[in-house]
Amino acid sequence: MSKLVLVAVGGNALIRGGQKGTAQEQFENAVETAAAVVRLIRAGHRVVLTHGNGPQVGAQLVRSESAAAYAYRLPLDCCVASTQGEVGYVLQYAMWQMMQAEGLNTPVVSLITQVLVDSRDPAFQHPTKPIGPSYAKEVAEHYRDSLEWVIVEDPLHGFRRVVPSPEPVAIVELDAIKACVDRGLVVIAGGGGGVPVFNDHDISKGVEAVIDKDHTSAILARQLEADVFAIATDVDHVYLDFGRPTQRPLDRLTVGQCRRYLDEGQFPAGSMGPKITAAIKYLELGGNVALITDHEHLLQALEGKAGTRIVRDEAVDCPA
Repeated sequence: MSKLVLVAVGGNALIRGGQKGTAQEQFENAVETAAAVVRLIRAGHRVVLTHGNGPQVGAQLVRSESAAAYAYRLPLDCCVASTQGEVGYVLQYAMWQMMQAEGLNTPVVSLITQVLVDSRDPAFQHPTKPIGPSYAKEVAEHYRDSLEWVIVEDPLHGFRRVVPSPEPVAIVELDAIKACVDRGLVVIAGGGGGVPVFNDHDISKGVEAVIDKDHTSAILARQLEADVFAIATDVDHVYLDFGRPTQRPLDRLTVGQCRRYLDEGQFPAGSMGPKITAAIKYLELGGNVALITDHEHLLQALEGKAGTRIVRDEAVDCPA
C-alpha cells in the first residue's frame, strides 16, 4: 500500500566523521541517501526529504568572513538559504542519476523553504546555538563590537558565535510543497530546519537564527498529512544504554516511554534527544507513526521489520 513518507536525514548524511567535507566526498556520500529513497519509490511510496546543513553553513560562514575584504558578507539567513540549494542539488543529482540507472522517471525538485518563527520566542533573548568557526578572544571581541554578535567561550574550542534557535511555527511554502507531492514529485524541502522568517512586513532584513531541522520536519510531516515520519540516522535502532556493554535496541516505543527515557537521560541532547522530541512533536500533532533507523533499513522499517517504531500512547498497536 502506497504511503507518503517524510524522511529526515541528518547533517552527517553528506559529511561523515573524520572527513574533510569536500564536494567530492559529499557527492559520494549522497549515494546512500539516494539509494534509500529509490528503494522507497520502487516499493510504490511517495517521498518528501528534509536534511541538515550544519557543516555546509559553517563552511559558508568561513568563506564569507575570509572574503569580507573583497565581497559582501552573507548574513546567516542567506547562508541557510544558499546551502539549502547546495545540499538539495547534491541529493537531487544523486537521486536523478540513480533513478536513470534503475529505469525510473520520478522527478525530483528542491525547494528553498522559509519557516515562520515567533519574534516573541524566548530563544531570541537567550541565544545558545553555536555557529561558524572558533575565534581567538581578540577576534571574537572585534566581531562582538563591530557586528553585534553574541559571543560565548567554549572551554574546548575558544570563542564562538551563538544565535537563537526558535521553535518552528509554520512552513511558508507548504502549498507549493503539497502541489509538488500531489503531482508525484519527490520533494526536497525544509533544509537545515528552513530559513527563519518573521511575518512582520519588514523586508529590510532577515532573521539570523537556526531552527532545529528535526522539529521543522515533524511539523512539515504533520501538515502534509504524511503517513510516516522517518528519521534516518547512523544507527539502525534507538538504544537504551547506548555505547555501554548493557546497550539494547528498542523495536517499539510509546510517547510516554520516550518521555520517561528522556527524563532518565537515556537520549542526550547532542545525540538521540532531538530526534526523540521531534517524533513526540509529530505524534502529539496527530501523526500516525514515527520511525528511527539508518538509511539501509528504511524500507524494512516501513514494513515493520527493522528500526524503532514510535506511536502515541493510545495507539500502541497502530499499524504504519
